[in-house]
Amino acid sequence: MMGKPMAKNLLKAGYELTVLDLNSVAVDELVSQGAVRAGSAAEVVSRCRTV
Repeated sequence: MMGKPMAKNLLKAGYELTVLDLNSVAVDELVSQGAVRAGSAAEVVSRCRTV
């Protein structure tokens, strides 16, 4: 996940984050830190006000 360091910082700052990536290990790491896993790009869009 190219934006993983940025995503970690957003989570640390208290932002809600929905993530999607083909690399399930990267997603698992962010989910363990509080992110929500999306199953598709459509789900990301439906869950987020800002993409």
